[in-house]
Amino acid sequence: MFEKILIANRGEIALRVIRACREMGIKSVAVHSTADSDAMHVRMADEAICIGPAASANSYLSVSAIVSACEITGADAIHPGYGFLSENASFVQILEDHDITFIGPTAEHIRIMGDKITAKDTMKKLGVPCVPGSDGGVPTLADAKRVAAEIGYPVIIKATAGGGGRGMKVAQTAADIESAFHNARSESKAAFGNDEVYLEKYLTTPRHIEIQVFGDGKGNAVHLGERDCSLQRRHQKVFEEAPGPAITPELRARIGKVCADAVASINYIGAGTIEFLFENDEFYFIEMNTRLQVEHPVTEGIFGVDLVREQIRVAEGLPMSFTQDDLVINGHAIEVRINAEKLPNFSPCPGKVVSFHAPGGLGVRMDSALYAGYSIPPYYDSLIGKLIVHGRDRTEALARLARALNELIIDGIDTTIPLFHALLQEPDIQSGDYNIHWLEHWLETHLQ
Repeated sequence: MFEKILIANRGEIALRVIRACREMGIKSVAVHSTADSDAMHVRMADEAICIGPAASANSYLSVSAIVSACEITGADAIHPGYGFLSENASFVQILEDHDITFIGPTAEHIRIMGDKITAKDTMKKLGVPCVPGSDGGVPTLADAKRVAAEIGYPVIIKATAGGGGRGMKVAQTAADIESAFHNARSESKAAFGNDEVYLEKYLTTPRHIEIQVFGDGKGNAVHLGERDCSLQRRHQKVFEEAPGPAITPELRARIGKVCADAVASINYIGAGTIEFLFENDEFYFIEMNTRLQVEHPVTEGIFGVDLVREQIRVAEGLPMSFTQDDLVINGHAIEVRINAEKLPNFSPCPGKVVSFHAPGGLGVRMDSALYAGYSIPPYYDSLIGKLIVHGRDRTEALARLARALNELIIDGIDTTIPLFHALLQEPDIQSGDYNIHWLEHWLETHLQ
């Protein structure tokens, strides 16, 4: 059993891991920048250590600082949360060299899935359905034009090292391909230091469906159903639910088994999410995230499992505490991401939280590191909380979400709470009839 786990993250996800550690009787260590000295995760952990100045590059992304913090505090494992170093294969390799356990996949699996071309090729070989597109990178405009002509327009050009919607450009027709190609490469170079891009068929009205998988590293794996994450703005998710409104039990069983078999065959360890575009009852692989997802609470809600606890267990070499047969869906769960942003432009809105009241009651969970008097620093992601609700069915979950949003109080800063009040009034949201373009189109006419 681990005696002490260092959480290489901040905010609500750091609190999430600390709580799991406390329930398991494991000591926790919080790391923080100088800007986060009064953060809630620092207050909640058993120990805390400053690892650098406000800038992420010199603190939360500093491998040397985090490894040093482990050695100083005697932590024998690191939980990375999500973001920051959670999918950095070099970081994982360094931890292995220092005999520090990384609570997550191996460096090899992170490396394979971190490059989208390699990931797609790997998934094809494992029998996972993929979006039609280039077999690898498209180094020249001529290559892009040739592949686009073969698969047909519209197409999307993506950075191989991309994430968060950066380095992605759509070409609706042949007239758009040149600008899309050059813009995707330049954006990718600026964001990731790598201008390699690849090309895929652009599906017109797909949903974004992701399958939660979990492996023990010994050839055993399960799937925990799907999450529908189609409500997105600029490729950033804002509303997630499970199970997906458009996914039948037959579709779930089919794609779930494909995904579980795929990760089992490579001895994958820990939590992972295989993301798909879903259109006309077909799934098309787009990427795999080798970490815990922001939206993992909706999966926990419908299955009654603690995914962080399970990550820690398998990292210790213990077997998974459930089998596929144990995983039976119970009800419906929805998560909305609360950001410190000013509408309608979604501009970041850091500042002092004058008052904070989290909603409660049956089926309501609020994951947040806020407290009254806390000053949100301007240096990090604007996500300040996740409101998660669970109901016996989708109708009850939506009603519970509306009630919880009315109870939630965050004064002193602007937030995206009004967005969700408005969305819940929309017939398409009430019925679950939406796709990945729905929110962008809605925002064009409703938040001007």
